Amino acid sequence: MHSLIVVAHHNPRSLTHSLAARIAEGVIASDPDNTVELVDLSAEGFDPRFSAADLAVHHREASPPVDVVAEQARIDRADHLVLVYPVYWWSMPALLKGWIDRVFSNGWAFDFTADAKLEKKLGHLRVHLIGVGGADAGTYARHGYAEAMRTQIDHGIFDYCGAQVLTSELFLESEIQDPAVHLDAARILGLKLLTASGQRDSVRPVRPASQPDARL
Repeated sequence: MHSLIVVAHHNPRSLTHSLAARIAEGVIASDPDNTVELVDLSAEGFDPRFSAADLAVHHREASPPVDVVAEQARIDRADHLVLVYPVYWWSMPALLKGWIDRVFSNGWAFDFTADAKLEKKLGHLRVHLIGVGGADAGTYARHGYAEAMRTQIDHGIFDYCGAQVLTSELFLESEIQDPAVHLDAARILGLKLLTASGQRDSVRPVRPASQPDARL
């Protein structure tokens, strides 16, 4: 299996980047034949701005720009897409959302025609969503944030394109926990990631024991 792990965080020393690396370690350790491509959107300078050129692609008036075609080719090579990102305002960072806005385009991720017919084109793709949050599980449950994230991301984005979300995890209390606790959990998650069943009732928080001083 080939996995594409996409990270959206400007600081390569962040917990988010470290978790992505540990997940990659676990995926490879689970089967020596597994391969992983780890993508740092910030370091690569991906432009997340949805421009007039991208709108023309959506309207089927132009071909996708070169940078979008390159990202689509990466996804086409992958059996599993893993997104690892910090939770900003109960969603993903603008960099990752812009990557989705531009890359998951009409004609590639889906076909939407003038007669309002929708063809989902990513039925082959398995998706794993790993959010890194500062709040605790009680906050997410009490205010419905986890369910809101599932609605807008799992269903609103990936189900619309036909991709199956097999994993939807939140590593919470990330700014007050010992990083080692989350890092160990991330490697274990990576070991099991490609055998995930996709059967879950909601976004599941990873709940480590209380430790001091982790960083988002």
